[in-house]
Amino acid sequence: MKINSTSSNPLLNGVSGTTRGESPSHANTGAATTSRSDVDLSPAARHLAALQDSAADVQTTRVQQIRDALASGDLRIDPSRIADGLLASVRDLLK
Repeated sequence: MKINSTSSNPLLNGVSGTTRGESPSHANTGAATTSRSDVDLSPAARHLAALQDSAADVQTTRVQQIRDALASGDLRIDPSRIADGLLASVRDLLK
């Protein structure tokens, strides 16, 4: 599988590589090809790909609620809750 800057995945833009069994000098000729099924993705890579494909990345109603709370001065920030959330995220990533 050739990875180049024309990839639809923004995480891979600007990355170039060669296909299996292809020497770097023949990387851009397209002489050897592999199918997507020949590539084994790690669980983390599959998770990132699923996140990229999600259509509802931004909850506009929640964003508006936070904007309104900021404007009115009613937003309360709980640093311990933020820290707990960050630690939980890191634990999930390390699994």
